[in-house]
Amino acid sequence: MTIVTSRAVLQQQDHIEVSPDLFDEYGFFIDPMDWTEEIADRIAIQDGIGLLQDDHWRVIRSLRDGFTHFGAIQPIRSICRNSSVSREKLKKLFGSCHEVLRIAGLPDPGQEVRNYMK
Repeated sequence: MTIVTSRAVLQQQDHIEVSPDLFDEYGFFIDPMDWTEEIADRIAIQDGIGLLQDDHWRVIRSLRDGFTHFGAIQPIRSICRNSSVSREKLKKLFGSCHEVLRIAGLPDPGQEVRNYMK
């Protein structure tokens, strides 16, 4: 028997936390294969962004596709171009680059990139 959770029900269940075991010390996914869209929604709700909308998903899918294809996190300008979302809108949607990478389920991009995200 499969139970399907609607996004509306998910939003009402915002008290359900994502396991901290999925993340490293910087808040990035340890294994990107553990990521699901439901987990992304839960992280977004838990972190105060709210339920993810179409623009959020375009950015997330672009990030994940690039990571899968290239084996690395693409520069933000490439993500913005590929998802048709401006840098300003990206900041309004997610608040920070760290947050978008975290919600997209990507691993630690490394010390140099983390320094730029501060």
